[in-house]
Amino acid sequence: MKTFPLNAWYAAAYDVEVKGALLSRTICGEKIVMYRRVDGSVVALEDACWHRLLPLSKGTLANDQITCGYHGLVFDGDGRCTHMPSQETINPSACVRAFPVLEKHRFIWVWPGDPTLADASKVPDLHWNDDPAWAGDGKLITVKCDYRLVLDNLMDLTHETFVHGSSIGQAALAEAPFVATHGDRTATVTRWMENIEPPPFWGGQIRQVKGYDGPVDRWQIIRFEAPCTIAIDVGVAPAGTGAKAGDRSQGVNGFVLNTITPETETTCHYFWAFARNYSLGEQRLTHDLREGVARIFREDELILEAQQQAINERPGYTFYNLNIDAGSMWARKLIDKMVAAETAPAGPKRVIPLRSAA
Repeated sequence: MKTFPLNAWYAAAYDVEVKGALLSRTICGEKIVMYRRVDGSVVALEDACWHRLLPLSKGTLANDQITCGYHGLVFDGDGRCTHMPSQETINPSACVRAFPVLEKHRFIWVWPGDPTLADASKVPDLHWNDDPAWAGDGKLITVKCDYRLVLDNLMDLTHETFVHGSSIGQAALAEAPFVATHGDRTATVTRWMENIEPPPFWGGQIRQVKGYDGPVDRWQIIRFEAPCTIAIDVGVAPAGTGAKAGDRSQGVNGFVLNTITPETETTCHYFWAFARNYSLGEQRLTHDLREGVARIFREDELILEAQQQAINERPGYTFYNLNIDAGSMWARKLIDKMVAAETAPAGPKRVIPLRSAA
């Protein structure tokens, strides 16, 4: 049974990656080639020529069409063949699959499932990534692990205490109470740590921006949106200044934006960004924060790949769950529900009885 649904929008690239040139990427097991037309719109095609299956990404792009690098067949942005060498008549079956594609929140999203079900309103909400009230940047990591391991990692942030102790981790986090809730397509984990010493990262941010050096109220509100997107509301404010009640004005607030796209069953594309609502015009801070978060996520990458290797060595091993796994358990249930809906056998066909002659 496959581990990811196909009828969903998946981030295939950052917007800046897709230019007037061929970009290949594997999304949910599908090899896809992408490019921008002259008008700026994005094309996503099956990366295999109809004729002899050479990847179209090995060809050339001109006038918004791909010429196969093997025998010169030409395909337009809708996947139709527009030219065949040495013949005037084009075989009408000569086409490659065109995937629904759209651009939003600085990502290029591809729908690998049934194109008739592609609904633009179902693109995950990552609006902080291009909202003028927020500033930030991010990167892409290709991780050698099952995409669900990344989701597990993000839904339970107690690991910060042990994996990221020099930056965002602290003992208070591992012991703080939390609340886990869920809906039809979402799961949320809310954790508040009140009147604590800030970890190094957040202590430095509130000191630099607000000139404050003292105990803080810290929050982490993790929101999963099926099948693969997690937005984490994070920050600190001076202890007792009303952040938990909704007034964060004296603190510093960020969003860790994550959308994870399966590449294969055991590899994934991990798109992330860190957005903040303070010091918006400081490009150097944007750069420093992006590189700092990248170092933190490198620590996660090493853990996740080691975990996947251990799973590979122990096929059939069943994970044990703790209370802290509540969020990731709900996320997996929502994913499983989507997968089951796609793989359920079709119901029996209705039989209309023949009417006997009078």
